[in-house]
Amino acid sequence: MFKELNTTIEIFSKISISNERKEVLQPLIDFIQYKVYSNEEIRLNFICTHNSRRSHLSQIWAQTMALHFNIQNVFCYSGGTEATAMFPKIAETLENQGFHIQKLSETENPVYAVKFNENAHPIICFSKKYDAAFNPKSKFAAIMTCSSADEGCPFIFGAEKRLPIRYEDPKAFDGTDLMNEKYAERSLEIASEMHYVFSKIAK
Repeated sequence: MFKELNTTIEIFSKISISNERKEVLQPLIDFIQYKVYSNEEIRLNFICTHNSRRSHLSQIWAQTMALHFNIQNVFCYSGGTEATAMFPKIAETLENQGFHIQKLSETENPVYAVKFNENAHPIICFSKKYDAAFNPKSKFAAIMTCSSADEGCPFIFGAEKRLPIRYEDPKAFDGTDLMNEKYAERSLEIASEMHYVFSKIAK
C-alpha cells in the first residue's frame, strides 16, 4: 500500500463497529467466507441509484481491503439504476486518503484508474448501470448501498445474493462548509466496515 494509504488504514481500523452494523454486515461476511471455502471467485457488485458516490466508495474500499487482508479472487464492481458520473469529490476525497488516481478521459462520464500500490492493477471506476456489460452477469452478491436503489430494484438478475448495506448520502452536504468533512467521514465509515468484513474471513 502507498504510505499515505497505510496511515489512513491505521486510522479507520480503530473505528468501532456497532453491534447493529455488525448484524447488517454478517451476511456479506458469510457470502465471502462461503466462496473462500468453496475456492470460487468472489464477485461483489455495489449498487446505488446513480453510481456516483457511495457505490464507488464501497467498491474501492472493498477491493483494497481484500488486498490488505490477502483474500484472493475478489473482484469488486459498482453500478446504478442509471448511469451518471462518478462525482469529482469522490476522487478528491480518496486522493486525500492516500490513493493515487488518474483520470483517463474527459467525457461527461469520465473513467478513473484508482491505485492503492505501485504494482497492483488499478481499480477502474466510471458510472454505469448495475447490469452493464462491464459488470458480472451471474454468481455475484448485489450489495444495495442506498435505500432508493434497494427499493427501486426488487430483483437483480443474476445475483446469487442480495444484501442491503445502506449508507447516508454525502450529497446532502454538497455546496456547504461541511462538504469536505462529510465526504471524508462517509469514506472512512465505509472503509472501516469493509475492513471489519474482510478481517473476519478465514483463509
